[in-house]
Amino acid sequence: MAGFDFILCADDYGMTESVSRGLLEAAAAGRISAASAMASLPDWRRAARDWAAARPPVDLGLHVTLTVGAPLGEMPHFAPSGEFPGVGALAAAAFARRLPREEIEAEILRQIDVFCDVAGAPPSHVDGHQHVHVMPGVRGALFAALARRNLQNTPVRDSSDAPARIARRRAFATKALKVNALATGFRGAAREAGHPLNQGFAGYSDFAPGRYDARQFATYLASPGPRHLVMCHPGRVDDALRRLDPVTEAREGELAFLLSAEFVELLAQKGARLGRYAAWLTRP
Repeated sequence: MAGFDFILCADDYGMTESVSRGLLEAAAAGRISAASAMASLPDWRRAARDWAAARPPVDLGLHVTLTVGAPLGEMPHFAPSGEFPGVGALAAAAFARRLPREEIEAEILRQIDVFCDVAGAPPSHVDGHQHVHVMPGVRGALFAALARRNLQNTPVRDSSDAPARIARRRAFATKALKVNALATGFRGAAREAGHPLNQGFAGYSDFAPGRYDARQFATYLASPGPRHLVMCHPGRVDDALRRLDPVTEAREGELAFLLSAEFVELLAQKGARLGRYAAWLTRP
């Protein structure tokens, strides 16, 4: 069986100290190949120092955040309370074409700038918490913000995949197809803006504790695209996380599996190798 490379990207670095600590464990062990950071959240600056000290061989990108926590600047129309809206409210406004484009672009610029200032380098890639970056009204603001910072060649995540590949994987197909609908038109717009993209995407889960195992992860490696990307959410749990996010114990389960010998054996069995974003910039 011919092998293949794929990027395994752990989301939510900087969400809380516990999530960042667990994710860094996976990075230091070489069990992920990329991580995406929430530069708008308070833990980012501390987490960035830990990342710099550990220097894991892992790409670090920006996880654009518009649904958790507070914006880095005033957003009187989008976040009048000083807190971001939930993802449901954002999606409804996006499809009704009611998002304040200038406010969102300005906030994404702030997140890019804070990421670069604290990390000391631009993001290796860009994606979005709860896939907000693919939504109408957000995607245009994202591409404009990246262009203003001369990051037009930065890879961005396409959270959709070919329906045939989703069907062959079976697991969590409904969730994947819902995001496909959110992402309609995203791929073409990203290409027009000059951004490299993954081709193939998996990693959807119901975040039920105790279910993240070799059987589930094997579905993510089934029917891989030529530039396959798998998302994951490893981490540790503390009270700060419980107050902020509904996904808690499932993060511990993901981390335990990624650190296990079973994970290494599964990759070997499938001929799957962890790859890096740099290869996408050099491969036609």
